[in-house]
Amino acid sequence: MKRLVYVLPLLAFLGLAYLLFDALIKPRAPDELPSALIGKPAPTIVLLPLDAATSSFGPKDLASGHVTVMNVFASWCEPCRAEAPMLQALGRMKGFSLYGFVYRDTGAKARAFLDEVGNPFQRIGLDTDGRAGIEWGVYGVPETFVIDGRGIIRERIVGALTEDKLRRELFPAVEAARQD
Repeated sequence: MKRLVYVLPLLAFLGLAYLLFDALIKPRAPDELPSALIGKPAPTIVLLPLDAATSSFGPKDLASGHVTVMNVFASWCEPCRAEAPMLQALGRMKGFSLYGFVYRDTGAKARAFLDEVGNPFQRIGLDTDGRAGIEWGVYGVPETFVIDGRGIIRERIVGALTEDKLRRELFPAVEAARQD
């Protein structure tokens, strides 16, 4: 019995040390972290419109029977600037709506950014303080969500969209969302 008193804490320490060491050796990339919202309804937040010339969106728009691709971006985000040509191409495609979600930015700066790189979005919502981003589980920009016609989040893509990400992740997710 006395041995058990010494062995159990030692085993617990070794187990914890292994878990911590394993986490240091094999860190997860941010895009490998699963979203807790996949398969769940989109948050019930109605975003403010970017400006008077732009319509915003909310849960009713996301559950109106069509697939939506929602891109989270900001004017201060360099990867967002890099993915702008991919978004321009997406904006010309049929079969889904493309919405923009301005994260932790001002309307004026976001408008200037879109005037510079082009505006492919049908609707744009503004989240100046990041509260809506918390509801969506956003922890960086850019991020892209695929929402089915019932307003259920089907996919989250972290990082700038590239041709490879479009082909391997976004297009299959859009097709799967159409099937639901």
